[in-house]
Amino acid sequence: MKASGIPITDEQIQKGFSQVQWRARFEIARREPPVIFDSAHNQDSFEKLYETLDAYFPDKKVYLIFGASEDKNIPGMFAALKSKIKKIIVTRADHPRALEVERIQQLAEQAGAESEAVTPVKSALARALELSSKDGSIVLSAGSMFVTAEVMSAWKTST
Repeated sequence: MKASGIPITDEQIQKGFSQVQWRARFEIARREPPVIFDSAHNQDSFEKLYETLDAYFPDKKVYLIFGASEDKNIPGMFAALKSKIKKIIVTRADHPRALEVERIQQLAEQAGAESEAVTPVKSALARALELSSKDGSIVLSAGSMFVTAEVMSAWKTST
Protein backbone atom coordinates (compact mmCIF):
# COMPACT_ATOMS: atom_id res chain seq x y z
CA MET A 1 0.00 0.00 0.00
CA LYS A 2 2.81 2.38 0.81
CA ALA A 3 4.22 1.85 -2.69
CA SER A 4 0.92 3.02 -4.16
CA GLY A 5 1.18 6.32 -2.31
CA ILE A 6 -1.54 5.62 0.26
CA PRO A 7 -0.48 7.11 3.57
CA ILE A 8 -0.55 4.20 6.02
CA THR A 9 1.64 3.31 8.98
CA ASP A 10 3.10 -0.08 9.87
CA GLU A 11 0.94 -0.05 13.01
CA GLN A 12 -2.21 0.45 10.93
CA ILE A 13 -1.21 -2.44 8.68
CA GLN A 14 -0.59 -4.71 11.71
CA LYS A 15 -3.92 -3.70 13.24
CA GLY A 16 -5.72 -4.42 9.97
CA PHE A 17 -4.20 -7.89 9.65
CA SER A 18 -4.98 -8.69 13.30
CA GLN A 19 -8.67 -7.96 12.67
CA VAL A 20 -9.12 -9.78 9.36
CA GLN A 21 -11.63 -12.60 9.34
CA TRP A 22 -11.68 -15.05 6.46
CA ARG A 23 -14.93 -16.94 6.72
CA ALA A 24 -15.09 -20.64 5.90
CA ARG A 25 -11.35 -21.22 6.15
CA PHE A 26 -11.25 -23.96 8.78
CA GLU A 27 -13.81 -21.94 10.69
CA ILE A 28 -14.65 -23.77 13.91
CA ALA A 29 -18.27 -22.97 14.77
CA ARG A 30 -18.42 -25.33 17.75
CA ARG A 31 -15.76 -27.25 19.65
CA GLU A 32 -17.66 -30.26 21.08
CA PRO A 33 -18.46 -32.10 19.03
CA PRO A 34 -16.64 -30.01 16.44
CA VAL A 35 -18.48 -28.27 13.62
CA ILE A 36 -16.17 -26.85 10.94
CA PHE A 37 -16.92 -24.81 7.82
CA ASP A 38 -14.35 -24.88 5.04
CA SER A 39 -14.39 -23.64 1.48
CA ALA A 40 -12.04 -26.31 0.14
CA HIS A 41 -13.26 -27.05 -3.37
CA ASN A 42 -10.44 -28.81 -5.23
CA GLN A 43 -7.88 -31.55 -4.62
CA ASP A 44 -5.13 -29.18 -3.49
CA SER A 45 -7.32 -27.43 -0.93
CA PHE A 46 -8.57 -30.84 0.30
CA GLU A 47 -4.96 -31.91 0.83
CA LYS A 48 -4.38 -28.78 2.94
CA LEU A 49 -7.65 -29.43 4.77
CA TYR A 50 -6.46 -32.97 5.59
CA GLU A 51 -3.18 -31.61 6.99
CA THR A 52 -5.05 -29.12 9.18
CA LEU A 53 -7.53 -31.73 10.43
CA ASP A 54 -4.67 -34.09 11.20
CA ALA A 55 -2.80 -31.38 13.11
CA TYR A 56 -5.75 -30.18 15.21
CA PHE A 57 -7.90 -33.32 15.45
CA PRO A 58 -5.54 -36.25 14.79
CA ASP A 59 -7.80 -38.92 16.27
CA LYS A 60 -11.17 -37.73 14.99
CA LYS A 61 -13.12 -38.84 11.92
CA VAL A 62 -15.48 -36.57 10.00
CA TYR A 63 -19.01 -36.56 8.74
CA LEU A 64 -18.37 -34.66 5.54
CA ILE A 65 -21.25 -32.56 4.25
CA PHE A 66 -20.31 -32.50 0.59
CA GLY A 67 -21.55 -31.14 -2.68
CA ALA A 68 -19.55 -29.97 -5.67
CA SER A 69 -19.79 -28.35 -9.06
CA GLU A 70 -19.82 -30.61 -12.08
CA ASP A 71 -16.36 -29.53 -13.26
CA LYS A 72 -14.48 -30.52 -10.07
CA ASN A 73 -12.08 -33.42 -9.49
CA ILE A 74 -14.27 -35.14 -6.91
CA PRO A 75 -12.27 -38.42 -6.84
CA GLY A 76 -9.15 -36.37 -6.04
CA MET A 77 -10.94 -34.57 -3.21
CA PHE A 78 -12.19 -37.85 -1.72
CA ALA A 79 -8.73 -39.42 -2.03
CA ALA A 80 -7.11 -36.50 -0.20
CA LEU A 81 -9.45 -36.83 2.79
CA LYS A 82 -10.33 -40.54 2.64
CA SER A 83 -8.61 -41.66 5.85
CA LYS A 84 -10.51 -39.01 7.85
CA ILE A 85 -13.98 -39.65 6.42
CA LYS A 86 -16.45 -41.61 8.51
CA LYS A 87 -19.36 -40.89 6.18
CA ILE A 88 -20.11 -38.46 3.37
CA ILE A 89 -23.43 -36.68 3.62
CA VAL A 90 -23.96 -35.86 -0.04
CA THR A 91 -26.09 -32.83 -0.77
CA ARG A 92 -26.64 -30.24 -3.49
CA ALA A 93 -26.43 -26.47 -3.33
CA ASP A 94 -29.07 -24.35 -4.95
CA HIS A 95 -26.74 -23.53 -7.83
CA PRO A 96 -27.01 -24.32 -11.56
CA ARG A 97 -23.55 -25.95 -11.77
CA ALA A 98 -24.12 -28.20 -8.75
CA LEU A 99 -23.65 -31.88 -9.54
CA GLU A 100 -26.51 -34.28 -8.83
CA VAL A 101 -26.26 -36.20 -5.56
CA GLU A 102 -26.61 -39.56 -7.31
CA ARG A 103 -23.44 -38.93 -9.34
CA ILE A 104 -21.49 -37.85 -6.25
CA GLN A 105 -22.64 -40.99 -4.44
CA GLN A 106 -21.33 -43.11 -7.33
CA LEU A 107 -17.96 -41.38 -6.99
CA ALA A 108 -17.98 -41.90 -3.21
CA GLU A 109 -18.67 -45.61 -3.72
CA GLN A 110 -15.80 -45.83 -6.24
CA ALA A 111 -13.56 -44.16 -3.63
CA GLY A 112 -14.59 -46.73 -1.03
CA ALA A 113 -16.36 -44.17 1.16
CA GLU A 114 -19.73 -44.69 2.80
CA SER A 115 -22.29 -42.05 1.84
CA GLU A 116 -25.92 -41.08 2.01
CA ALA A 117 -27.81 -38.44 0.07
CA VAL A 118 -29.65 -35.77 2.05
CA THR A 119 -31.26 -32.72 0.49
CA PRO A 120 -31.75 -29.86 0.95
CA VAL A 121 -28.50 -28.64 2.51
CA LYS A 122 -30.26 -27.67 5.75
CA SER A 123 -31.37 -31.30 6.18
CA ALA A 124 -27.83 -32.52 5.41
CA LEU A 125 -26.53 -30.40 8.30
CA ALA A 126 -29.23 -31.77 10.61
CA ARG A 127 -28.31 -35.35 9.63
CA ALA A 128 -24.59 -34.80 10.18
CA LEU A 129 -25.28 -33.21 13.59
CA GLU A 130 -27.49 -36.17 14.52
CA LEU A 131 -24.73 -38.65 13.63
CA SER A 132 -22.05 -36.59 15.37
CA SER A 133 -24.08 -36.35 18.57
CA LYS A 134 -23.84 -40.15 18.88
CA ASP A 135 -20.05 -40.49 18.57
CA GLY A 136 -18.43 -37.04 18.80
CA SER A 137 -17.03 -37.07 15.26
CA ILE A 138 -16.44 -33.79 13.43
CA VAL A 139 -19.14 -32.26 11.27
CA LEU A 140 -17.28 -30.75 8.32
CA SER A 141 -18.72 -28.86 5.38
CA ALA A 142 -16.48 -28.69 2.30
CA GLY A 143 -16.43 -29.39 -1.43
CA SER A 144 -18.33 -26.37 -2.62
CA MET A 145 -18.34 -22.80 -1.41
CA PHE A 146 -22.04 -22.74 -2.26
CA VAL A 147 -22.79 -25.76 -0.06
CA THR A 148 -20.68 -24.38 2.79
CA ALA A 149 -22.45 -21.01 2.56
CA GLU A 150 -25.81 -22.77 2.81
CA VAL A 151 -24.57 -24.90 5.74
CA MET A 152 -23.36 -21.75 7.52
CA SER A 153 -26.74 -20.11 6.99
CA ALA A 154 -28.56 -23.19 8.30
CA TRP A 155 -26.22 -23.34 11.31
CA LYS A 156 -26.90 -19.71 12.12
CA THR A 157 -30.66 -20.25 12.13
CA SER A 158 -30.44 -23.50 14.13
CA THR A 159 -28.32 -22.23 17.01
